[in-house]
Amino acid sequence: MDRRQLLVVLGSALAAPFAVRAQQQRVYRIGFLGNSTAALEANLVGPFREGLRDLGYVEGRNIVIEFRWAEGKYERFPELIAELVALNVDVIVTAGTPAALAVKRAMVRVPLVMAAVGDPVGTGLVASLARPGGNFTGLTAIAPDLEGKRLELLREIVPKVSHVAFLVNPDNVLTVASEKQARAAAKVLLVDVQFVDVREDSHFDQAFDTIAKERPDAFIVLADRVFLHNRARIVDFAARNRLPAVYPYRELVEAGGLVSFGPNYADMHRRAATYVDKILKGAKPGDLPVEQPTKFELIINLKSAKALGFTIPPSLMLRADEVIQ
Repeated sequence: MDRRQLLVVLGSALAAPFAVRAQQQRVYRIGFLGNSTAALEANLVGPFREGLRDLGYVEGRNIVIEFRWAEGKYERFPELIAELVALNVDVIVTAGTPAALAVKRAMVRVPLVMAAVGDPVGTGLVASLARPGGNFTGLTAIAPDLEGKRLELLREIVPKVSHVAFLVNPDNVLTVASEKQARAAAKVLLVDVQFVDVREDSHFDQAFDTIAKERPDAFIVLADRVFLHNRARIVDFAARNRLPAVYPYRELVEAGGLVSFGPNYADMHRRAATYVDKILKGAKPGDLPVEQPTKFELIINLKSAKALGFTIPPSLMLRADEVIQ
């Protein structure tokens, strides 16, 4: 064997292990349990995918994301979770308390990353924020007195407001705590409050009739994915009845609503990717502290304000993170 042949043989021998490793590269399977539809949550899924890409994950190469969408129907969660488990996903990602609780009730052993959940301690999802324990971790959207802040924003826009209707989903375990916050703030601001229930899509017409008959000065929507899914119906109702409203999600303002104030959910979904990365690399979910929101955003739709006949105070405009013209 001459020198050239020897180098070829040695080169092939050395390259073989690398080729085998490349062929055997692990492809991780991530289950994403969505509350509504792919179209309605595109602005959240996008940042999650970006976060994964920034960490070196490429769909189709080393990860596959299995999406399942509840289309605003919480009763579908058990079925969708079973489908993800059957696919042997390595981790499940959810947003919202009802979806996370559905995973807990299913008693699956798959790690769960909560991209944005309400009160994970109060609802029993984790033992504590610092030491979650168990198989769940992620990010919580809960922050002190959010409903009070939204009511104060409404007072700035409508100084003479005296009666506010709240759209709530009683099936959401966080509703009790949110109502308590709202009542406490309303008492200080001398505002009468009315809570109107919506559990599913078919309840909206009755809820809207109830609000219209009571003729409140304004209304506030509590955080719940059913409302996010039905954003167009809610915003249309507010416009037709000339009701100023404050929302928990920017998506409703982008759809024509007046004002939203709450955590930056896109940023939270991007941060959720870091939890997925750590778990795929061997970290135990129970050892990863649950993060609280650090970024909040105030979004104002100036076009909607003009249509409703309201002038947004300059002080509020200066505090806005984004103004939709």
